[in-house]
Amino acid sequence: MLVLDTEDLPAADRAETYHAVAVGESGSCGIEQEHPEAGIRKRLEVWNFGPLTLFATHGTGMRIWRTPRHARFDSRNTVSIITQSQGMGAFTWNGHQQHVGPDALALAHKTAGYEYGWSGTGVSVAFMVDTERLGLPEHLVRTAIPLLEQSPIAPLLLHHIRSLHRRADQLSADAGAEALGSATLELTRALIVSVAADERTRRSVAEDTLLIRVIAYIRAHLTDPRLTPRSIAAAHNISVRTLYRLCEQGGLSLEKWIIRRRLEGTRRDLTTPEHAHRTIEAIARSWGFTNPAYFSRRFHQSYGVTPRQWRRLHSNATASRRVCQTSGPVSHSVVTERAAIQEGCGGEAG
Repeated sequence: MLVLDTEDLPAADRAETYHAVAVGESGSCGIEQEHPEAGIRKRLEVWNFGPLTLFATHGTGMRIWRTPRHARFDSRNTVSIITQSQGMGAFTWNGHQQHVGPDALALAHKTAGYEYGWSGTGVSVAFMVDTERLGLPEHLVRTAIPLLEQSPIAPLLLHHIRSLHRRADQLSADAGAEALGSATLELTRALIVSVAADERTRRSVAEDTLLIRVIAYIRAHLTDPRLTPRSIAAAHNISVRTLYRLCEQGGLSLEKWIIRRRLEGTRRDLTTPEHAHRTIEAIARSWGFTNPAYFSRRFHQSYGVTPRQWRRLHSNATASRRVCQTSGPVSHSVVTERAAIQEGCGGEAG
């Protein structure tokens, strides 16, 4: 949800307004804008997922810092995970410095203090959660800060954050938003423990978060046609039998869940302008469907239309909407096409 766009403000008010909004959303901090004389542009979006708050900050370069003194003015003691989806971020804590690009994560603990920023135009994506919700000692969190690159959980959490950000408006409004926030929290616990805890604690948290890590792994590899129960089990050092038992206990049908998520991906790509030049077979193959006939059959079973019909209906409806914007009322044929699309959405498999 868009909270602030400084393009709507007079240039002289932008820095002060952004600072006030940032403090209101995430807590007390210091902020220094890069080249304020050249103009400041900021766009701040915020979404809530139960115990977790997701932020996306777009715009010109800046430096933000938090000190123990800032923390004393806040009622919340929080932990944040930060990544940079555009540009290169710089994170500093207690002598530890790291570059944070699109393939890296930084862990920040508010009471420990830290500094983060970027130069030029950039986009940072971060989430924040109360430290007590992690259920981990603060010294463990701080121990993990310089060690994240060593964690096997980091790529899973990074992919998870990207997925949340990409569909944040839709997902945060969904009934499952709180569950998504809780899953993110559990992945964060696993991330910290994997590099900072003793063997006993690592084993305990690994067991508690296994299903969540399995699901995150599957999401990160959905487009790989080699994704199988055997490869999933091997990646988590468990047997295929244990994998199936784990999924059953979690109320999850493994094959059906994978197929459903892949079908959702193809359905999305079939109606997205940047994929308009690609064939249906190429899109299906990019989501792990190597057999065109099987893909078409499963798509029809789930959505009530074939992939070709789905693409044509959406394309016709989009074109008709453009005409209607300049020509007047919506025709009966367009209404019929829209109803068909909605009916296809309603036919989604469980």
